[in-house]
Amino acid sequence: MAQTETLAQPPAAVAAVKAPFEPLSQRIRSHALRDPQGIALRIDSTEFTWAAFDHLLDRVAARLVARGIVRGDRIAAIGPNSPEYLLLFVGAVRAGACMVPLPTMTSLPSIVGMVNDAQARMVFAASAQHATMDEARTACASLREFVSFDIASPGWEGWASWLGEDTLAAPADVPVTEDDLFNIMYSSGTTGEPKGIVHSHGMRNEHLTRMGRFGIGPGTVTLISTPLYSNTTHACLLGSIGLGGKTVMMRKFDALGWLKLAQDERVTHTMLVPVQVQRILAHPDFERFDLSAFQWKLCTSAPLSPLIKRDAIDRWPGKMLEIYGHSEGGANCNLVLNDFPDKLHTVGRPIAGCVVKMIDEAGHELPRGQTGELVGRQPAMMVGYFMQPEKTEEVTWYDSDGERYYRSGDVGHFDEDGFVVLLDRTKDMIVSGGFNVYAVDIERVIEQHPDVAEVAVVGIPSEQWGETPLAFVVPRAGTHTLDAAALRTWANERLGKLQRISGVELRDALPRSEVGKILKRELRAPYAAPAADATPPAHQPAHSRSTV
Repeated sequence: MAQTETLAQPPAAVAAVKAPFEPLSQRIRSHALRDPQGIALRIDSTEFTWAAFDHLLDRVAARLVARGIVRGDRIAAIGPNSPEYLLLFVGAVRAGACMVPLPTMTSLPSIVGMVNDAQARMVFAASAQHATMDEARTACASLREFVSFDIASPGWEGWASWLGEDTLAAPADVPVTEDDLFNIMYSSGTTGEPKGIVHSHGMRNEHLTRMGRFGIGPGTVTLISTPLYSNTTHACLLGSIGLGGKTVMMRKFDALGWLKLAQDERVTHTMLVPVQVQRILAHPDFERFDLSAFQWKLCTSAPLSPLIKRDAIDRWPGKMLEIYGHSEGGANCNLVLNDFPDKLHTVGRPIAGCVVKMIDEAGHELPRGQTGELVGRQPAMMVGYFMQPEKTEEVTWYDSDGERYYRSGDVGHFDEDGFVVLLDRTKDMIVSGGFNVYAVDIERVIEQHPDVAEVAVVGIPSEQWGETPLAFVVPRAGTHTLDAAALRTWANERLGKLQRISGVELRDALPRSEVGKILKRELRAPYAAPAADATPPAHQPAHSRSTV
């Protein structure tokens, strides 16, 4: 089909063409006029027609304007998925404001840093986050109002009271341009200090256009189960809303609940992260659910195991797309698993309009086929890190023609067909005996063991080698006989000499961010002090079950 052919084009055959700009707010307004009684959104048992959704957005926008919010002002929000959160997000965009969604699982200093960096004027929070934000109040001088997504409490105005009576006389649709700020996404990723990634209305418009390539629009049903602070969520959620599809949103993901919704709602599209894909496919009742309505499942945010990709092809109706990219923009690749079953070890080819290159440590462009850091450019790129031009410049690379690219921090190479093979994060690469060792090569061997559910490999200090690989393994459910020493022997018989792991640590679970990224820095942390090969430190995590 033409859609797949476009996604599969090699980088030399595409050109960067920006999509015509149509603001999200105007798109929603047109859906409300076209299909006022059609269902725009469902969460739990609550449904919103397009007319009701559009009207509520007007009320939110009008209330923000009445409270003094002007074009470009930042509004922070923190809490689990809810109708109120989504209405605020899109209503703020209609008012010309810039949304700043905050992660719910982060430290108080990080929250303070994000709010102060964004200079947010208001904060909306679910009651579970009131205590955290109360602690942050005195350190966040820019905050003027505190509104609860649910119930009122001391110092917090309740949502219903804040929204007020329905006396709207005229919509408050503030005109915006492609360059206006849409949102600031704060993410430390897996590397450290959070930075504010600024997305413009133009960038979000590009994302909407891309979702349209997968057929999202009137008549489709998109299931959203990732948190509203994540760019992964908004890439698909805003696509569904902006293109006129029905959106079903979960407050919190669980595999069984997801499967029930997918069947009952006849879901056609979804965006998932790898750990969700794994849990859905591993659910013992997976086969009894009717998922035949699926057209596309999209997966992003972290590498997806080739074994899980194969399982998805074999057992899950519809096509699956793996998306490689970053919230900053830059390098972006797609792999349609069903169309390229022999390329499951890759993340696909650069999408139409995206140019990807490899550079060495000195910033020199490398010939095709050589391993280096991925850099990329495309129409959908961030404005920069908010108020941090020096940080923006650190991730910027310019080619010989002066074209701007963003550095990915990922190491990889093109194969002979132009597909990108990812090897590691630059900061996660293991240097053992002076040679580069890539964790993914080791992980793909260990995950083939029948008793292994998940594995993550990191480098720990070694007196002999500088660094040595250590594997953290989650046994497959129902497995009680997995022995760390035996697994180490099994793996090393299959690995190259430089790849051999110095130890195995069995875990009940791997540390992850809320969108499923394995936090390798947490795995490395207890081993930061120099130590002999594979000798666990005295402060080994209490939840570790076994080690070698």
